[in-house]
Amino acid sequence: MSDIIQLLPDHVANQIAAGEVVQRPASVVKELLENAIDAQASHIKLLVKEAGKTRIQVIDDGIGMSVTDARLSFERHATSKIKKAEDLFQLDTKGFRGEALASIAAIAHVELKTKQADDEVGTEIKIEGSEVSSQEVCVTPTGTSICVKNLFYNIPARRNFLKSNTVELRHIIDEFHRVAMVHPSIKFDMYHNDSEVFSLPVANHRQRIVHILGGKTNEKLVPIQEETDLVKISGFVGKPEFAKRSRGEQFFFVNNRFIKSAYLNHAVTSAFEGLCKEKTFPTYFVYLDVDPKSIDINIHPTKTEIKFDDEHSLYAMLRSTIKHSLGQFSVAPVLDFNKDASMETPYDFKNKEARVPTIEVDRNFNPFKDEKTRADANSSMGRTSYKEKKSSDWENLYVGLQADTSAIDQHKKSNDFSSVQFESTAITGSLFDEKKESDLSHNPTYQLKRKYIITTIKSGMVIINQHRAHQRILYEELLRNITMANAVSQQLIFPLKISFTTQEIELLQMVREQLEHTGFVFDAIVEEEVSISGIPTAITESEVSMLLEQLLGDLQNEVPDSGFSQTDFLAKSMAKSIAVRTGIVLEQEQQQHIVNSLFACTEPTITPDHKPTFTTITVDEIDKKF
Repeated sequence: MSDIIQLLPDHVANQIAAGEVVQRPASVVKELLENAIDAQASHIKLLVKEAGKTRIQVIDDGIGMSVTDARLSFERHATSKIKKAEDLFQLDTKGFRGEALASIAAIAHVELKTKQADDEVGTEIKIEGSEVSSQEVCVTPTGTSICVKNLFYNIPARRNFLKSNTVELRHIIDEFHRVAMVHPSIKFDMYHNDSEVFSLPVANHRQRIVHILGGKTNEKLVPIQEETDLVKISGFVGKPEFAKRSRGEQFFFVNNRFIKSAYLNHAVTSAFEGLCKEKTFPTYFVYLDVDPKSIDINIHPTKTEIKFDDEHSLYAMLRSTIKHSLGQFSVAPVLDFNKDASMETPYDFKNKEARVPTIEVDRNFNPFKDEKTRADANSSMGRTSYKEKKSSDWENLYVGLQADTSAIDQHKKSNDFSSVQFESTAITGSLFDEKKESDLSHNPTYQLKRKYIITTIKSGMVIINQHRAHQRILYEELLRNITMANAVSQQLIFPLKISFTTQEIELLQMVREQLEHTGFVFDAIVEEEVSISGIPTAITESEVSMLLEQLLGDLQNEVPDSGFSQTDFLAKSMAKSIAVRTGIVLEQEQQQHIVNSLFACTEPTITPDHKPTFTTITVDEIDKKF
């Protein structure tokens, strides 16, 4: 096979240069996986050590490179994908700039082994910081193997900005998902620290999604399909009842390339309007095939943003396609004003024969019964019960007026009214609920706009944000339970079973001990399912799924390394999820409890996120208003 990689002319390179920057190990993984796909590989292996900080290796069985191509691939703007700027609008490959390998070789130690099918031996090249240290012949299978070691070894400042291994691995897995999900015809394997993370066989799109996210995902998917002159839409959307509180499982692919588009995301969200719960986001995996001439990919270094020629038409088609699928598969309610539901025959009656209805006659019915009978009927229906209850309540006023018969003469008791006190304090008080002394000692509270609690102090009044205050109270309580003593748990009659993906199960295992200290009791955490038999007293059973989902979303974005910071992070996330929301009406006792508990905290002035919980207005400030 002849050499296919060539240097782009300067005027072409200047038109497409985007300043490719390797920000983290996940950036390297993305570029190497896309190069393997462009090489027509049918089996790709990804090997990662210490979340990519030590080693990233991608092995494929593609067409390989010649000796000249192998050497030239590390030059800036050297590519086999395009030859002139016009080729940008006829792309059918992942890469096209020729910048990725040059950027990677500048900040790491790179080892490349490659061989074409027609060659007997392959080529091995070693590069350290853009300088070729060795180039020699080697024995290697057909395809390419690129190993990137010691990332950012010559830029310590960039290395120091990397997050924890857990977070960096999360980003690598996200990139792996984005590439593997759109290429189900390619077999993918991923290993981290020599342990298998994914093994994805050749499948169709639905099977690939299920293999990545877990077997429980299959029942949540609703297929979408539409083909027009402008775009071909395919893929799946999640059922509304499985909408999540995070945007994790939302994927757009245009011409087999993962993209991010707030505009198209709004089209999907509007299609689910009225079906999903508040503050939840639908799951979707949408594949769009459009004419390459109608899109511009070269507007962002990571190629995740695309400019469309006709965005408005695409928006309308995507929205109507999803609405149609939700209605077709009976996910969304359908109103048909021309059809009478009472005229429909149930399926159970399909094979039944019609039978003559029986006639029942009430032979005791007599419309000419006397009034007395009707009065008795009215009495039996309870119409006099109100009067009877009223009279019995009235008689309670006289309870206690009779004196002891052994001490007072019966005649005197009936004639002498001097001992009777008709308006005594005791009798009057029995008509109303007495205020407890403890309640009278507290300052009165008032709820404003279902958001603020107002109470008085010596210098004026205090305005408390109920959500933030409750968040501070729960945070300190959870932190105390996790670090010092086990919390009280309420046992469930029937264990609660919740489905999660494989990655979410791993995160739950990491924080299982801390969750048990807060009051959770786990019967079992198995693959794709969690069984819970006990929950904290502060939450209800219906809130458990929402709480764990929010917690996992926070953990996926940032998981601290040290034990205490992880405990602190867990307490913050749970407190934010459990805290009473704005718009909830609070009883007087609940308002008083929040006020007292807030000022009993060690740091009542701010939330765990350093936001103010209350403000004070003095009498002098009020006087100035007048």
